[in-house]
Amino acid sequence: MPFRLPIFPLSVVLFPGTPLPLHIFEPRYRRMLADCLEGDRRFGITPAGRDDAMPGPGTVGCVAEIRVNQELPDGRANVVVLGADRFVLTRALEDAAPYFVALVQPFDDEPGSEPPEESVGRLREVFAGYYALLRQLNDVEPEDTTLPDEPRDLSFHVSAAIECDPGVKQRLLVERSTARRTEALLMLVPILTASVESALRLHRRAHTNGRGGARPDLITER
Repeated sequence: MPFRLPIFPLSVVLFPGTPLPLHIFEPRYRRMLADCLEGDRRFGITPAGRDDAMPGPGTVGCVAEIRVNQELPDGRANVVVLGADRFVLTRALEDAAPYFVALVQPFDDEPGSEPPEESVGRLREVFAGYYALLRQLNDVEPEDTTLPDEPRDLSFHVSAAIECDPGVKQRLLVERSTARRTEALLMLVPILTASVESALRLHRRAHTNGRGGARPDLITER
């Protein structure tokens, strides 16, 4: 059933079940945050429209539930939101508020669109390898990451965690088949992994320059 929702256009993509930290500083979105905190603590994140315009009908976004709100002395705020339902923006609403408000229609993946267990297992494997390398590149200690059990939730978790163009992530958000999203990730993650491997080799070489000898790379040259 369609419902009214404040809209926050951003260049980042929020996925269901995943957290996203935000820094709220524009006056109109500080007002939006205040209104949301007085209401149901929800707003929608969508791609930005052209020239700061309202995103058009058919735009897909994700409901953001405010979980953490840290108000700063100057009126800005740091918040953490959690992705809830995806939605399609059906039409803009005339509203006295200084921020965008729209009527949106929620949706979920199509019933019966689950991927084969083999594909789910492969996605877990390739993502674990990618994420471990990404943490090395960012000089972050390895950690045991618990991945969601459900294929749908796993596909959203991986989509949120990978580092790639927002347009690519938006296409993953729009996809209504868990199987097709999983297959897309199975093609994408190995490409991203190869890119991280190359960056990590350069990163390690840079750290050994001028130190009287290079450490052997953990990743073997190919």
